[in-house]
Amino acid sequence: MNGLTTGEIISQALSRGLKNMVAIAVNYLLWIITIWIPYLNIGTTIGLLVGVVAKSSREEPISYTEIFNPEYRKQMGEYFLVSGFVSAGVGFGFALFFLPGVVLSIAWMLAPLFTVDGGLNAVEAIRKSNTVTYGRKAAIFWAMVVLGVIAAVGAIILSLIFNLISGALATIVVIIYIAFAASFFVAAQGYIYAKLRDAPAEAA
Repeated sequence: MNGLTTGEIISQALSRGLKNMVAIAVNYLLWIITIWIPYLNIGTTIGLLVGVVAKSSREEPISYTEIFNPEYRKQMGEYFLVSGFVSAGVGFGFALFFLPGVVLSIAWMLAPLFTVDGGLNAVEAIRKSNTVTYGRKAAIFWAMVVLGVIAAVGAIILSLIFNLISGALATIVVIIYIAFAASFFVAAQGYIYAKLRDAPAEAA
């Protein structure tokens, strides 16, 4: 079995995230600054949510302006299609007493990567993501929960400290902190993708 444990994901997220922390943070901040620009924001969003993760999965250097790579805009049709299917399915799952939505969000989390980076069509990508995450969802879920709790605690502490000086300053500091903390989530997803993209289905 192509094993994947919660501890393994967290460990790899921390070690790989530190290597690319500054580059990923800069890309996140540039995305925030330019999100209002029509058309450009399509490519930057794909670059941020897929391109940066794909590069992290291969442990390739990440450019400080990776999200502006024009190649990402060429894939917007495929990205919108797979994202639309995933969003609709996950949304319907959340409507059914929440838990199915959580399960589907993990089961299909790699679908955009399999489409944009792997070249599969939307249906094939969703099917493959569902297959390779089968039996591994609990490990992925708890790893993301732990990373999320760590990030949230840091954000709360910084907010409380800097709010003593200025609310506006606290907001800026927290946004910058989140941009840096995002590197661990990118690294976690990248590691999961690298580990599972060629994995066979396994029993739960």
